[in-house]
Amino acid sequence: MADRSKQPIVHFVGSIPLPDSETVFRTLSKAVGPHLVRLPDGETGIRKSWIKFIQDVLAGNSAIEVAKGEPPFKFTQWDGKVVREITRLRVKPGAAIDPATFDTGYADMAIASWAVFERLQNTGDIPDGVKFQISIPTPIAPTYNNMVPSDRPKLLPPLTQHFIGEIRKIAKTLPNDRIAIQWDVCQEVLAWENYYDKGPVDFRTETVNVLTEIGDAVPAGIELGYHLCYGSPADEHMVLPKDSGIMVELTNAVAARVKRPIQFIHMPVIKSRTDDAYYAPLKGLKLGSGTELYLGLIHHNDAAGDKARLAAARRHTHVDGIGTECGMGRSDPGRLSGLLAAHTKALEA
Repeated sequence: MADRSKQPIVHFVGSIPLPDSETVFRTLSKAVGPHLVRLPDGETGIRKSWIKFIQDVLAGNSAIEVAKGEPPFKFTQWDGKVVREITRLRVKPGAAIDPATFDTGYADMAIASWAVFERLQNTGDIPDGVKFQISIPTPIAPTYNNMVPSDRPKLLPPLTQHFIGEIRKIAKTLPNDRIAIQWDVCQEVLAWENYYDKGPVDFRTETVNVLTEIGDAVPAGIELGYHLCYGSPADEHMVLPKDSGIMVELTNAVAARVKRPIQFIHMPVIKSRTDDAYYAPLKGLKLGSGTELYLGLIHHNDAAGDKARLAAARRHTHVDGIGTECGMGRSDPGRLSGLLAAHTKALEA
């Protein structure tokens, strides 16, 4: 792979505050086209709130019911603000979940967006060689957020098989050499930060097993990446990490287990952290020779900070790509043009 350490690319995590995929493709290509390797569809429509719609998918399953008497899960960000209260679900007594009964629609949405992507690339509106990036949450995300902890082992295996089925449908329908799959890893990172109540299975064992399984489920001809995240439902993290150590530990565990190549890893960088302590653990990353590291260090209206964060990171590791901490879909739409310009400005600097 190309050495991008001196000239990083721009990596977009997924969500963009624009109305539809065509607008997303045109806007991003026009803003940073020469620096693109992959391009997401912006996760518009029901995906704007990421996995919130999956609550209804799960609740509508005949084997799942509302866990009456259980208090809602309070999705709380780092400053104590409760951004959402999530009704807890459970598996009905004696019921078994059939993976075929789920319909999240991820494959169908990806296939629909591909048609737009291919048309715009054929007309030159998307640069040649840029791949279509399909960002998908892991099955752990809705399992940890929506289910009572005791029932996680009842939901996670069939939901994992459903998501793997979505990957198979995508791989069967779209040209493998022109797409990339990015698994969005949020609840796993939070769990390793002791954010969730414990369940029957150790968080670390459970998350590494699932991330390995879904990683290896992506055919070798399709690029594979993982986006690590601390959540941003209200454009703020759920936990402010003391440094990048947890992300490095989780990445190393998965990279050691996944049998197929991993093309990229994306990690967020907190706006206030320009100190070496945050980045020092990155020295311990054990990535394959073909795995690129992208850091989400671009922040709104902070060109000096963007430059300082990139410089600090480079003192401890190579940086192959830059981006924002998470998707931009839940941030102020008025910030988008400035954020896009900030990516280019940081690369030029």
